[in-house]
Amino acid sequence: MTQLFIAPGACSFAAHVISQLLNADHGTAIEVVKVPIRTPDSPLWAVNPLGRVPALRLDDGQVLTENGAILPYLGDLVPQAGLSALVGSLERYRIQEWIGLLNSDLHNAFRPLGRPEFYNADPATHDGIRSRGRERLAWLLDEIEKKLPPQGWLFGARFTIADAYLGYYLRNVSRVGLPQAQAPGISAYVGRYNAHPAVQAALAAEAG
Repeated sequence: MTQLFIAPGACSFAAHVISQLLNADHGTAIEVVKVPIRTPDSPLWAVNPLGRVPALRLDDGQVLTENGAILPYLGDLVPQAGLSALVGSLERYRIQEWIGLLNSDLHNAFRPLGRPEFYNADPATHDGIRSRGRERLAWLLDEIEKKLPPQGWLFGARFTIADAYLGYYLRNVSRVGLPQAQAPGISAYVGRYNAHPAVQAALAAEAG
């Protein structure tokens, strides 16, 4: 059985959402395995030596890591689900464009706010690191706000792997106290995201 290793609250949430959707609506059998991160005794180390989630162990024992690889893989498991797009289509590259932006820029823009020690061990520098991080994150969110549709998802009526990933970050904006959480596009998108059945299922599973 394919196993998806996730940590509650981490960015593996996007892959967890897609797995819940595929299992519920398309008959796949992806086992979701919750593991702790940043602990020396976590079983995650035996799966991914970098100790990061998500990690996807395939039926044959091979392991995929990184959202940039796992989300497209999951999106291609059931083509008729519409979670990705046809190979060679511009829409497929637009989906990957979003995943690239989220994986590199937006993910890293959150890090200074929660882990300033990653950049400098001196506590005296942490307020400055957080302040600069907030500026960078606010700028990115302003740009994302401009791109969000007033209704539906990034690519129309269907929910894609890009939506699963974007929604994870946008629903966390309110936790860091940025005014962008109240921006009309972001606020409406988060409302739709939180109401999605697969998102609700993943939230319940991670809380249990």
